[in-house]
Amino acid sequence: MSAGAVTIDPWLLERLVCPATRTPLRWDGTTGELVSDAAGLAYPVRDGVPVLLVEAARRVNGVEGVRSA
Repeated sequence: MSAGAVTIDPWLLERLVCPATRTPLRWDGTTGELVSDAAGLAYPVRDGVPVLLVEAARRVNGVEGVRSA
């Protein structure tokens, strides 16, 4: 499944938060990831399931980000 084919249910997206900052996530349809602008992290979506683990996230360029202890 390509990143462009994945979508996130709007109802679910409204309820998901970044595990590091507890701030809302935004959907990036281009990369197929959930992005935390506050943390500077992009969380993958695998087989339609968000993987909200800081360890699985990729750092977004240009943002220092926050890591949980």
